[in-house]
Amino acid sequence: MRILSRYLSSVVAGSILLVLMVIVSMDVLAAVIDGAGEIKGDYTFVEVLKYVGTTLPGRIYENIPLSALIGCLIGLGILAGNSELVVMRAAGVSLLRMVSFVLRPVLTIIIFGVLLGEFAVPYTDQLAEGRKMLLRGEQERIASASGLWNREGSEFIHINVVLPNGKLFGVTRYRFDEGRIEQVSFSTEARYLGDHWLEEEGRVTRFVDERAETDTFVTRRWNSDLAPDLLRLVSMPPASLSMANLYDYAAFLEGQEQDATNHWLAFWRKAMQPLTTISLVLVAVSFIFGPLREATMGFRIFAGVIIGIAFNTSQQFLGPASLVYGFEPFLAVLLPVLLCALVGLWLLRRAA
Repeated sequence: MRILSRYLSSVVAGSILLVLMVIVSMDVLAAVIDGAGEIKGDYTFVEVLKYVGTTLPGRIYENIPLSALIGCLIGLGILAGNSELVVMRAAGVSLLRMVSFVLRPVLTIIIFGVLLGEFAVPYTDQLAEGRKMLLRGEQERIASASGLWNREGSEFIHINVVLPNGKLFGVTRYRFDEGRIEQVSFSTEARYLGDHWLEEEGRVTRFVDERAETDTFVTRRWNSDLAPDLLRLVSMPPASLSMANLYDYAAFLEGQEQDATNHWLAFWRKAMQPLTTISLVLVAVSFIFGPLREATMGFRIFAGVIIGIAFNTSQQFLGPASLVYGFEPFLAVLLPVLLCALVGLWLLRRAA
């Protein structure tokens, strides 16, 4: 039995990893083509390749569920085509035991994906985006369309680039007094020194009695409650944050009476990605022992792609729907997962 377990697990694991490599390669190729249109300044084609390479962990993480689905269809399909699954069943191996053999390598890949999404993706995505904006010269533009905004009291702050080490580039600060702009400052860089920021190479424009006075500075102390950890949460898209950061920041937004739906959606999608992968694998296994037992390899791949697209579309549709109709983001993520699991279990029960 141990030999059968290792053999079946190795075939499934090899198929999943092969499919993952192919899907990620296609994703990388598409990203390189898209990035070629963003070449500007020091952001050359070589830097595009570096950017795509840095974001590789995120691309792997996002494609694990679909790869598990198609990989299981291919791996089990090969065994079914060679009548090896029939021989295993005839040897007394139950369908439930075979499903457990399939899930063993899948669980290993799921654990790898969770570790990747929690510890690697938040850092690499921020590093890639920050470096890209620096090379494209975004840090030199005052209040560029990119970057992030924050408010502290009567001061509005715009930051063009935030790097993972907490260093800021292109910091613009607007100070108001009773609805009237009082001062605007811009600094090229800012470094966090534990309890305050140190701005470097900047200028300050003060509006006094219908005239503007401009001064420059080499360094300047900036006292602010903003910390690098908070700026990282604000500057990155929800999908690039870890589950712990998503939960904390969503709770913070709700405490400030701000909309946190996007962050809750991203949190539940990450939290349920293991269940998503398992539910898709159950569908794949049930198809091999049921409707797709005699199907060709091409049709199995086609079926896997269609199922994956339908699953992703349903989650993307239910996400905004939760905001419009007011139901919990948790349900928007759970319903497609639950539907896939139920379909897979029902088909497996019929095949048993």
